[in-house]
Amino acid sequence: MDKIGFIKKDIYNLECSVNGKLRNHDVELVTEYFMAEQKKNEAFYFKIEGEGHDRFSRCFWADATSRRAYGFYGDVVVFDTTFNTNRYDLTFAPMLGVNNHGQTIVLACAFLSKETTESFVWMFEEFKKAMPGGEPKTIITDQDAAMAIAISIAFPTTFHRLCIWHITSKFSVKLPRDAYNEYWSEFQKAIWDTDNKDEFDAKWNIVVTKAGLTDHPWLSSMFDLRESWVPAYARQFFAAGMSSSQRAEGSHGFFKQYISRRNSLMDFIIRFERALSHQREKELVADHVDAFEVAQCLLPMPMNKQMATLYTRTMFQKFEQELIESTACFLELKTEDACKVVFNVSERKNWETRVAEVVYVKDSDHASCSCQRFEFVGIICKHILALFRRDQIEYMPEKYILKRWKKTAKCGLVSDANGKEIKDCADPGLLIKRSTMSRLASDVVEDALMSEEGCEVLSETLKSLQVKLKLLKDGPSNNEVGGSSSQTQYMKDPKRVRCKGRSKGVTGAKEKAMKRGIRHCRECGHIGHDRRQCPALNTP
Repeated sequence: MDKIGFIKKDIYNLECSVNGKLRNHDVELVTEYFMAEQKKNEAFYFKIEGEGHDRFSRCFWADATSRRAYGFYGDVVVFDTTFNTNRYDLTFAPMLGVNNHGQTIVLACAFLSKETTESFVWMFEEFKKAMPGGEPKTIITDQDAAMAIAISIAFPTTFHRLCIWHITSKFSVKLPRDAYNEYWSEFQKAIWDTDNKDEFDAKWNIVVTKAGLTDHPWLSSMFDLRESWVPAYARQFFAAGMSSSQRAEGSHGFFKQYISRRNSLMDFIIRFERALSHQREKELVADHVDAFEVAQCLLPMPMNKQMATLYTRTMFQKFEQELIESTACFLELKTEDACKVVFNVSERKNWETRVAEVVYVKDSDHASCSCQRFEFVGIICKHILALFRRDQIEYMPEKYILKRWKKTAKCGLVSDANGKEIKDCADPGLLIKRSTMSRLASDVVEDALMSEEGCEVLSETLKSLQVKLKLLKDGPSNNEVGGSSSQTQYMKDPKRVRCKGRSKGVTGAKEKAMKRGIRHCRECGHIGHDRRQCPALNTP
């Protein structure tokens, strides 16, 4: 320790000194960083805008890897904003997706100074410009009015699904305590245990009437929005098995391990890229496992072996579980109550119609089942698998295997709106070149360390080489900013903003008194006495 030459306080002082020198140059650094990334790979897309005397207001960016990922997994997007990520209190707004391993991936990011409809529309429009393949099929968000309006404007054909977790968690707050305690279990059954719209409507109306809440404004508003969050209504739209935005919440928690509210924008970008590389490393590991290993099959069936070679390991495990559960359904097909066990319908005529519909699946475009698992998750359900086994269909028809869940999901070209291919790396052999040069540099350093003269020669040579490489790197000046705009002057750093997600609640007189240090009785909450002298306890 005595040979280090500095202490923790010295590092803190150095950090403060560097931050002082970079003050008022934050946006300039971020702009130059984005321009450098775009120079490395022209598929890097970004846009920076300002307001009022050219002061930074918002920015959007997406690298080539994210844009390519959208070409393969852009059918479902999860969107949720988060706070406390930078010193300006700008809202960080990542758009997330799900890859073929079921992992969360980043599709694009933005900083917004305002959470207004206009800001969200601007972000979504930039998202559409950057991403290949058009609008997503489904977007999942929390219940934000400005966000909902923006989605209806920017993504008119996209199904907007509201996070069911956010809605159900409000029941305990919005409903009277007695009504919630007594009827919450019935609300849950109506929401989760219904297979069709009419059944949900009937159960909902029954429990609302029993609870005496027919005129409750919040419940009425949630019923009016039922097509956006109730599974019986929303299950028909593909959402990769997601009914909430909790995947975004988990992603925010992961990235906040790397960033803090003290970060400048440039600090944030550097730390975020580090976290993103760790996230993508997990995807590469999963790709490697699927490329060189085949999952073991619990059931020695031709269809199971077929899907083990096609699906990624995560998706195959989900499929195999459905196949295992289909055994019980297959056995129930021989009983009189097969209709109730397999498809949860109550009349024999409905069962016969359903069987005819699913058997005809061989020549139709789509398998249908009341559970709608294939529509919602993209994997055939146990009920249809039972009918496949009954009809001795040994191999899964190709039309029921979604490419997005296959090991080869990322195979193929992805092009932007201009027909230009989006590549992860501008030079496919860059990693090989880097590895070769790293080994060469390591050997040179080892030889130079053998003598003092060798160290001096290498040091002088590296300094000279560094100057030459800088001249090659800089080249002609480039003032391009964004995917299609230019800028001749850097914007000013943003002012600190106040986001609506961080607003403070109204402080009552009791809370204010407690902050001033006035003691309160822990039993009754009143001032002027403590728990030992509380009248409520001493009353005979």
